[in-house]
Amino acid sequence: MPLLRPADGLPDVVADAQALERTAAAFAAGSGPIAVDAERASGFRYSQRAYLVQLRRAGAGSALVDPIPLGSDLSALAPALTGPEWVLHAASQDLPCLAEVGLAPASLFDTELAGRLAGLPRVGLGPMVEQLLGLALEKGHGAADWSRRPLPEDWLVYAALDVEVLVELRDLLAGMLSEQGKLGFAEQEFEAVRTAAPPAPRAEPWRRTSGIHKVRKPRPLAAVRALWEARDRLAAERDIAPGRVLPDAAIVDAAVTAPSSPGALAALPVFRGRSQRRLTSYWFAAIDEAAKLPADALPRATVPGDGPPPVARWSDRDPEAAARLATARSALATLSEQWTIPVENLLLPDLLRRICWAPPADGDVRAALVAGGARPWQVELTCPLLEAAVTTRA
Repeated sequence: MPLLRPADGLPDVVADAQALERTAAAFAAGSGPIAVDAERASGFRYSQRAYLVQLRRAGAGSALVDPIPLGSDLSALAPALTGPEWVLHAASQDLPCLAEVGLAPASLFDTELAGRLAGLPRVGLGPMVEQLLGLALEKGHGAADWSRRPLPEDWLVYAALDVEVLVELRDLLAGMLSEQGKLGFAEQEFEAVRTAAPPAPRAEPWRRTSGIHKVRKPRPLAAVRALWEARDRLAAERDIAPGRVLPDAAIVDAAVTAPSSPGALAALPVFRGRSQRRLTSYWFAAIDEAAKLPADALPRATVPGDGPPPVARWSDRDPEAAARLATARSALATLSEQWTIPVENLLLPDLLRRICWAPPADGDVRAALVAGGARPWQVELTCPLLEAAVTTRA
């Protein structure tokens, strides 16, 4: 059955302090968990700020809150929302932008993560709502430019429907996990997501430029770095997604071509456009700066990682490590089938590789798992398998 309109009608957008106070009072008087969602404009804006926050609670109904006219400060809602369990789908995506507006949960239920642990084949919100509730959610606006104002009504309907049945879905998933003996696993995972620290900044984020594999020498790599950094500054200043300021392909093309003048740069395909022609001197200055760098300031062609080498090289570099990994993977695959939990949720693949490449010198695999961030349920299930695997020899 298609879910086309919110059951209580489309609520007015909360866009001023008085409406926010009324919303806070309504949600404080409600009961049970609170469904929460947020819409960003990731493909359009540099920032990851929330441009719309959706809420729903029994007794309070739904609310659509626009943080922008409220100065991106929704802390007036915090007392009403602190304490009850929040229900989110793929919570790790929304928690940072919600924290920016002054909202954070005291407890959490993540329906996407619950679906994974329950062994569901598809864990997108739409597929799970369809499979478990028999309802078809409105589609098509998830990747829209939510910074646009005014927001179209069909977008607001889509946003409201995202929290319409989230609590009902949560209850079904909690029942499934309880029947499977996994509810405790899920609660540990939810708490890990809720309390996770922000990811550490990447040491050299410019190396993630798409197509950089075509650039092999230090001098062109310096041009990639300079253009990437120049683009990042401009994107941050204008709050525009970097790829809309200058595509990665254009950065790589300019680095490989190494134009010797602004005119030569402007002759390259992407740089011929009207918007890019206005910035020719800006982009060329970055390229010219990279061209003048002394040799000792150039980036290395390859950066040594802080972890194991690519698995494809293990057999040649350390056959015993390759044997350990093969044994561990086979055992985890069997465990995955037994519990109907994806292997990557049983144990982070990176942690598995690290332990198999360099087993703890004292033999304490359990301590290595804990130090690597494995949750207690993961340690209990996987430790015996890894202890057996690390003794495997080629």
